Amino acid sequence: MQNGTFLAAVDLGSNSFRLEIGRYEHGRIQRVEYLKETVRQGNGLDKEHNLSLEAMQRGWDCLARFAERLAGFPRAQVRAVATQTLREARNREVFLQHGSEVLGHPIDVVSGPEEARLIYQGVSRLLPQSDERRLVVDIGGRSTELILGERFTARAVASFRVGSVAWSGRYFPEGQFTSAAFAAAEIAAKAVLDEALETYRPSAWDVAYGSSGTVGAVGDILAAAGQPEGTITRAGLDWLRERLLRAQSADKVRLDGLKEDRRPVIGGGLSVLRAVFDLLEIDTMHVAQGALRQGALYDLLDREQPETDLRTSTVQGLLHSFAVERIHAERVARTACQLFEQAAPAHPGTALRKLGWAAQLHEIGCRISHSDYHRHGAYILDNTDVAGFAQHELHRLGSLVLGHRGKVRKLEADLNDATFALQLLCLRTAVALCHARRDPDMHGLKLTVTGRRFCLATRSGWAAAYPQSAHLLREEMAAWLRTPWELEVVLS
Repeated sequence: MQNGTFLAAVDLGSNSFRLEIGRYEHGRIQRVEYLKETVRQGNGLDKEHNLSLEAMQRGWDCLARFAERLAGFPRAQVRAVATQTLREARNREVFLQHGSEVLGHPIDVVSGPEEARLIYQGVSRLLPQSDERRLVVDIGGRSTELILGERFTARAVASFRVGSVAWSGRYFPEGQFTSAAFAAAEIAAKAVLDEALETYRPSAWDVAYGSSGTVGAVGDILAAAGQPEGTITRAGLDWLRERLLRAQSADKVRLDGLKEDRRPVIGGGLSVLRAVFDLLEIDTMHVAQGALRQGALYDLLDREQPETDLRTSTVQGLLHSFAVERIHAERVARTACQLFEQAAPAHPGTALRKLGWAAQLHEIGCRISHSDYHRHGAYILDNTDVAGFAQHELHRLGSLVLGHRGKVRKLEADLNDATFALQLLCLRTAVALCHARRDPDMHGLKLTVTGRRFCLATRSGWAAAYPQSAHLLREEMAAWLRTPWELEVVLS
């Protein structure tokens, strides 16, 4: 990436939406602008886990304002990431479809572990480098992430469904503070976080850091009260709890450093933070400057180059976990990518990379059962939490795996996307050409695209030399009938 390139990250949190714009300079990203709006979308989830129209509208209005600032940014230089509220929302597609249109960039819903990994990237990039073993805690509106890491590498990641917005609404209704409410909130938080004890025990880390949201708010309050800036202690948490109890309600709290947008959720956030301190035996926590949005910015840099794209190593891990025959997987991937490059030589490299990943993973479902293995493979990809991938990216890979055999019409909705249709054709054709599980003869094969018409032509004598392959290609031509696309196979 060239020095001076501008990058942007949008963090769609449960409490606030944030926009971070940075400029890339010699391997680092320098902040240019930071915008934050309190949207409190997490409060808009009903008992059926549907977002209310009012909550969605608040989010869309905020994204429209962010979009004005992002006008002119290329797609490859913006990453928008949504977290727990949109992970939970059953009607999230309604919000995401319109929200992506309003923002002008796709919104990625990331899994809890992936959110934790991005948080660690953001925190570690803004810390001095050392050999210390780090515990990073991020208490958001509806989830809390815990990470163990060293330098730029996260060693263990976890996400728990406990946060400042959720706990404030559940244990401090109407903003009322009582000793009983704090006790109940802390016990409940510990019950959710209890499974973290074994992995995140005190002997597993040297220094504790807190990121963003609640930790930042508590750090600001304690610093304004004269305590050491950038640190949170047990004594400080006890002092803050007593101040809230003395005030009796959130609207009566008068504390320097407490911002208005944090007032309604300070009780829930503090109770979760106290639970984390007690459970993990933390004496002092340092307030970190980095957060999810900085992690998303640095992830943009990594995604730009195949050799640094974490998703590539994640695919290799899946191949190992599900005992996929690597030689054949790579054979199909090479063939599919060769066809794709013929048909769309100027297409962005990310589409080619994603086709290669899908091709390598097309037999991932065989570990479950060879019967309908394509359906098993799609299910695995739709329901796995792996590093580097957003949920919609895994779904797209799963759709390609699902569609690599059988009827094409089952993916009719996806076929409106020309890139997906070409990826699918290349994958299906590669699987057919590699049916004998050996390298196919590609000499003289040519794939072209004109409008919504594919044409695959062979050299003279190819069909006679490979009659089974020719038969499979004729069947492929028939498979694309009654779809928005036409496939012509010219066999010589």
